[in-house]
Amino acid sequence: MEDHDTMDSVSKADAGAGESGQIQHSGETFASVGSAVNGTVSGDLVVQDRKTILRERARKLALRPVDTASEEDALNVIEFRLAHERYAVEVNYVREVYPLKDLTPVPCTPSFILGIMNVRGQVISVTDAREFFDLPKKEINDLFRVLILQSRDMELGVLADEVVGETKIPLSAIQGEMPSMGRIKEEYVRGVTKERLIVLNADKLLSDSTIVVHQEVGE
Repeated sequence: MEDHDTMDSVSKADAGAGESGQIQHSGETFASVGSAVNGTVSGDLVVQDRKTILRERARKLALRPVDTASEEDALNVIEFRLAHERYAVEVNYVREVYPLKDLTPVPCTPSFILGIMNVRGQVISVTDAREFFDLPKKEINDLFRVLILQSRDMELGVLADEVVGETKIPLSAIQGEMPSMGRIKEEYVRGVTKERLIVLNADKLLSDSTIVVHQEVGE
């Protein structure tokens, strides 16, 4: 009887242990499955968050105004100096920059015509813009440069102390009204910036028959 009770106790204990072990095992299995499920859910949430962030960035970029001023509303110019003043002319009108050499004075021409020069077989008249803008004069030497401007029908050389280079000017920065700048000939000026960079009207210069005289000389 005692042995039977003992066996029953052992059997129950074993059964309990077996049940306990089965439950524990099942618990571990459940935990493992749960971890896998949680990992998948967390990964999905990360992907969702990333997509949400990217969509939000795209939306903000779409709302941001496009800055096209530098591309569409700017003037490409060649800047040069003359008698310590800053000037500019549109790149589209500048054929080339040429050294001042072999300048030949021409009698009976206006004082603003320095003379003519031969540029690869072509006779070009050289204009001294200092006469237009009431600028102080200094002795001309070989360090001076000539900006050769051209349109469809005309070429003209403009004297420069120094050619600075190409730059861009926002159209909004060019003031139509000229500030007080002495006896400047406004008809040859497109406008002036706040930094006192004078933008010349190349089209006006090239269409003025009193300035372009090399055709007459060539005849």
